[in-house]
Amino acid sequence: MERLVSSDFDALRQLDTPTVCNALEVVAPQRRGFGYTSKMFFCPRPTLEPMVGFARTATIASMQAPDSAPDEQAKSRMAYYEYIDEGGPQPSIAVIEDLDPVAGYGAWWGEVNTNIHFGLGCLGVITNGSVRDLDDSAEGFQLLAGSTNPSHAWVRIVDHGVTVTVHGMTVNPGELIHADRHGAVVVPIDLVREIPIAAAQIAQQERVLIQASQQPGFSSERLRTLMGLEPGH
Repeated sequence: MERLVSSDFDALRQLDTPTVCNALEVVAPQRRGFGYTSKMFFCPRPTLEPMVGFARTATIASMQAPDSAPDEQAKSRMAYYEYIDEGGPQPSIAVIEDLDPVAGYGAWWGEVNTNIHFGLGCLGVITNGSVRDLDDSAEGFQLLAGSTNPSHAWVRIVDHGVTVTVHGMTVNPGELIHADRHGAVVVPIDLVREIPIAAAQIAQQERVLIQASQQPGFSSERLRTLMGLEPGH
């Protein structure tokens, strides 16, 4: 398809993530059952609008002290920040897999990192790791995390620009992500313009059932008729 434009992002942001998943089941039925998160997140900012952006992926660890020198650690961190800034189209979403046996042992995300990332065009984070500094995190930056934790321990970037899996969702660098308080889903770029159309059709079908169920005298017989089923089926 053509390069995405602002109206494409606007159209997707009008939908919540469950609705996007519903639409994908119609336009890409082969994707039913994968490509989305399947475990509950901690989301301290549930009222933020859905975020739509391109994945910047990385892995982290924090339980053990690093065996590299401080200057090497600083270079690794700077390379990661350059990747967030320059590693693909904007806006971006950080998708971070915590590799530790106890995911979230140390928090990568807090006041400093949320502000740095937001300033570099990153809308939020999706991680099985932890977050902290909730009151001081960058305003408008979405946090979908595995837990909260007051310490960063020895947290550090292990690698970036790699395939990651977070709460059951496997993400490759640069893939388009839709996420809100319900979770996240990978959106095939070539289907972006089909999703709002399918979502509108599904909403119309659901509206008929919902409105009927709210009327006096609603019954299973009425439901059967609305669903187009013959008696006994």
